[in-house]
Amino acid sequence: MSLHTPVAVELQPLLNKQKAYFNQRPCPDLSQRKSDLTRLKQALIAHQAELIGALSQDYGHRSPHDSVIADILPCINQINYTLKHLKSWLRPSKRHAGLLLAPAKVTVHYQPVGVVGIIVPWNFPVILALAPLITALAAGNCAMIKLSEFTPATNKVLKKLLAIAFEAKQVVTIEGEAEVAAAFSALAFDHLLFTGSTQVGRLVMAAAAKNLTPVTLELGGKSPVVIAEDMPLDTAVERLIYGKCLNAGQICVAPDYVLLPKGKTSAFIAAFRQQFYAMYGEVDKNPDYSAIINPRQFERLQSLLQDAREKGAKIHSMDDKAVDLQGRKLPPQLITQVSDEMQIMQEEIFGPLLPILEYETLDQAIDYINQRPRPLALYIMSFDSNTTEQIISQTHSGGVCVNDTLFHVAADDAPFGGIGASGMGHYHGKEGFLTLSHAKTVLSRGKFYSGKLVHPPYDNKLLQLLMKLFLR
Repeated sequence: MSLHTPVAVELQPLLNKQKAYFNQRPCPDLSQRKSDLTRLKQALIAHQAELIGALSQDYGHRSPHDSVIADILPCINQINYTLKHLKSWLRPSKRHAGLLLAPAKVTVHYQPVGVVGIIVPWNFPVILALAPLITALAAGNCAMIKLSEFTPATNKVLKKLLAIAFEAKQVVTIEGEAEVAAAFSALAFDHLLFTGSTQVGRLVMAAAAKNLTPVTLELGGKSPVVIAEDMPLDTAVERLIYGKCLNAGQICVAPDYVLLPKGKTSAFIAAFRQQFYAMYGEVDKNPDYSAIINPRQFERLQSLLQDAREKGAKIHSMDDKAVDLQGRKLPPQLITQVSDEMQIMQEEIFGPLLPILEYETLDQAIDYINQRPRPLALYIMSFDSNTTEQIISQTHSGGVCVNDTLFHVAADDAPFGGIGASGMGHYHGKEGFLTLSHAKTVLSRGKFYSGKLVHPPYDNKLLQLLMKLFLR
């Protein structure tokens, strides 16, 4: 089921309906959860072609391969991975009671939290709706999903496939603009998961705090690429270029800027230009290169370029042809002579613009990263293990890729999430299951009850001996 609603009062009945349904089955068994995931997988596969077409419609043009690789395939992989491991995740974990509580048995049971709210951005509207939903269903929850207002065609297909797989009392989708998103954030969910900008993430967290709703925030920030002295530039470019060009750089973990050893900028630009042309050629004629999603985002990127140019930066376009303003296909723009005063160095870029900075020592590069908000991803280009270890140990980031970009997000058996301004919490793999579950400790005693040893009166000798035994 779907609903286009402008006011919070119209959202509340949907939440009430889901909470009532959840209370009827507060802990679905393994077979029910597997059934839910299997139905979702079948519906996704059946609507794959429709989703690819809808994504391209929303973007003006989006590479079908970008949609399959970044939106469809990861969802299928996550479902398959979850189905394989869910039984072991559900099993209560045994813990040690310790001598003080002996004899007793302690276990931790993982229960659903209830109704999960999911707020979806426009850049990957399929996976960023369904990946949290997969985790929510695996943990036994219901879900309300607020879809992006910027992807209406994709939303239509998502609504259809989810309505085939689930009743609205279990999974429901919501559409609407900022007012609806604000009302959605203010609902008393049992958990709220938001993917989007840091600025909006602050508003979402503030709204959730009024209900003491726990949040998982998948934000963004400026993810740096550190190219070490030992790394051949051709190899470095080969490893990072796809991460900047997939979906035309409209990715929260896309490389945001490059830190290069001093004196290597010209060679880096030449290597990037050569590699880009080999991959894409002229972007306006290449169906493999995606467009900027809408005029608003296109104008924002043009404004960043103009601001940088006016403040002394030099722009190096990777396609010498004039940019197709109507088609909104923007080839990568490498930017040199940048300074911290430029907007492009203050804001998450979210597009195919790539500032380049030089450093004299590795310590200088590390200091530059550490003086700024902690990034969602950090990319290291080096085959020297000492260099790699130094950067990993001396910086903080949501995740790290060594000699690659983006692909750490695709590791199903590992958590993904930000830190500080780039987010909090995880929803991939087992950690995602734990995020959307309540870990409930259960202590059990048998017929022999040792607890009475600490009952009053407290002046008994046995208690005094116990205190001497444990207070040391």
